Amino acid sequence: MQPKKNIVHLPVYKPGKPMEEVKRELGLTEVIKLASNENPFGCSPKAKEAIIAHVDQTSIYPDGGAVDLTNAVAAHFGVEANQVIFGAGSDEIILMLARAYFVPGDETIMASPTFPQYKHNAEIEGAVCIEVPCIDGYHDLQGMLDKVSERTKIIWLCNPNNPTGTMHSHQEVVDFLNKVPSHVLVVLDEAYAEYNVSGQYPDSIGLVKQYKNVITLRTFSKIYGLATLRIGYGIGHPEVIKSINQVREPFNTTGFAQKAALAALQDEQFIADCRETNARGIKYLSAQFDELKLSYYPAHGNFVMVDVERPGGLVFEALLRKGVIVRHDPGWGMPTMLRVTVGSQEQNEKFIGALQSALKEVAVNA
Repeated sequence: MQPKKNIVHLPVYKPGKPMEEVKRELGLTEVIKLASNENPFGCSPKAKEAIIAHVDQTSIYPDGGAVDLTNAVAAHFGVEANQVIFGAGSDEIILMLARAYFVPGDETIMASPTFPQYKHNAEIEGAVCIEVPCIDGYHDLQGMLDKVSERTKIIWLCNPNNPTGTMHSHQEVVDFLNKVPSHVLVVLDEAYAEYNVSGQYPDSIGLVKQYKNVITLRTFSKIYGLATLRIGYGIGHPEVIKSINQVREPFNTTGFAQKAALAALQDEQFIADCRETNARGIKYLSAQFDELKLSYYPAHGNFVMVDVERPGGLVFEALLRKGVIVRHDPGWGMPTMLRVTVGSQEQNEKFIGALQSALKEVAVNA
């Protein structure tokens, strides 16, 4: 049996290496993972309590419409319930957007490098992906506008961008949206929004209310610490949400995820603490990189992309041998760059110590 011709070339997504696998491969007893932008402080105690309380409902199908959680998110952001949709992580909503809007030959525009699932899901549906190279780690917004045509269906704007961590301000996004034709849907992927402390982050909910062709994506996987439960959401115009709902699989989010997310949403102190600690971690890592004379992109999520000025793959392997997992992807087209998640202070210090040793082991011109 032959699969669809347009998928045979697609790469399989490769997540950060699991800690247990690294321990087995390298004979290590202690490993820290700073590769997948997870919250080093876990999730809210209230979310844990909600998960435990739901155990007796394991045999019951979840609420297919996630009604309670939908109403809570709608109230939290001041939107209507018919403007909210949930997925198994915001990446499932990316999949559903591609399924709902693309037919073969449609065009879609994204930055390069950026989150790879935009391209992956678009190509599955036969869409033509137009990748516009980033400039100094930032989306080339004018370059993306220049690529818009009558065949353009969706523009993806990852903000802060993964993997670079750079951010576009509210005014920059507004100026961009004002030039996007109304027939083009703009997806504001804001997986790391809650970490932002810049004071200039876009008011995406306000933009959704102002522009019918805008949808914003958020997730409970990052600052909320519920990555293993796979739950994220989108907020957009009711007509856009209806279209996505029409291709959504039944019971696509679990009861555990819904209950935990509802509890996590209500623990604003936990989120504030994580945000503040993360900001301190970024300052610490940035200062250490300055001392090492390594350049890095301004970080507006919970990770930093740093130029190690050596083959990134070799530094990645050297760090791995020291029990530190970070992220290096040849697909970025940035051979000397590493992406490191901001961990606890103890983890950050261990990473810096390991990095100092790794830089001595790997020659600049290796």
